[in-house]
Amino acid sequence: MRARILTGLLAAGLFATPAVPVAAAPPTGLVAEVTARMHATAPAAAAEAATPRVNVDRQDNHWAFGTAVLATAPNSDAMPEGWLFVAHREGARWVVALEGEQAFADLSAKAPVVNESERALFAEQNGSQPEAQAGSDWRTGMALPYSVGHTWTMWGGPHGWSGTAAPWSSLDLAGGDQVVRAARAGTAYTMCKGWIRVIHDRGYSTDYYHLWSNINVNGAAVGQGSYLGYTGTDVTCGGSASGRHVHFGLRQNSAYVGIANHNLGKWVPQNGGAAYQGSALHGSARVYAGGSLYNYGALGFTQGIVDANGGSALNKRTGPGTGYAIAGSVADGATVSVSCSANGTTHTGRWGSSSLWNRLTDGTWVSDAFMWTGLNGPVNGYC
Repeated sequence: MRARILTGLLAAGLFATPAVPVAAAPPTGLVAEVTARMHATAPAAAAEAATPRVNVDRQDNHWAFGTAVLATAPNSDAMPEGWLFVAHREGARWVVALEGEQAFADLSAKAPVVNESERALFAEQNGSQPEAQAGSDWRTGMALPYSVGHTWTMWGGPHGWSGTAAPWSSLDLAGGDQVVRAARAGTAYTMCKGWIRVIHDRGYSTDYYHLWSNINVNGAAVGQGSYLGYTGTDVTCGGSASGRHVHFGLRQNSAYVGIANHNLGKWVPQNGGAAYQGSALHGSARVYAGGSLYNYGALGFTQGIVDANGGSALNKRTGPGTGYAIAGSVADGATVSVSCSANGTTHTGRWGSSSLWNRLTDGTWVSDAFMWTGLNGPVNGYC
């Protein structure tokens, strides 16, 4: 079935594999060098009796590119760790760099087994600041990882990629039509059976695990909403799954980052008192773990979601402050587009106090204190 789906997607032009050398048998010593690099990068994961799995997807005489995974035991508490890698043979020795290292971007810039679009993406993956949140810019441009207009269950709220450990980067999502889709356009890689990674722009990437009938790709361009697989219970590379779902993880700068306060499908996840608890906000509407999330689609980078902080609607004004006349209202949870911003009267909403007011594309103004934009400042410049 996977083969038929993949063939159909290729024929439809939904993704295309890059024109790079085809993989052959791994050169002598390469697997050992990649394994040693994984152990040095993630000694704690290596100590979990993890099994190295090195897949050389592309190679020529002096270069190699592929995936490197420290697989854990199926049905264990520990999830697998995985990286893309690029390697260059210098004499009898292979120099290996893993995703997230500056050397990975440097080698990729020269490697004939890496294509131009990949080089640009890899250059954005700034591994020198693995926990950075893009300067407190929480905008992702991502939908939820299923079809827009569909409703799934947030089976597990924010939790770690490997259970309770921080950062709480992941959500467990289940139900609906069970079809897992790319949250945003990017370049996709099969880390192992059941596990897809999509690298996006702005340093973001997303992981999708436990999939059944997932696509088998090696640097394929995918659009937002492209098919990746079905929710499942696959634990080929380790970890556990008690029921069908997708374990969806958010990464930035080649490391897992807290998913709270980012926007996904116009919902903002919030941490709870413990892993797997928590909630998600759409305007003032809050859904707790176990509740349903409607996928509204991606929030634009110059858009915001009205959060009346418990109210049903927010007044619009003719200028940037409450001294200006009321010019209508906008409902809580509505998506609005911002043309520019200016300072005015200060107000306090769910996300704090702000004197910033946003001019909407219809010419009216609303306080930034009652909007979620993902940025503490103008999203489309000052008026």
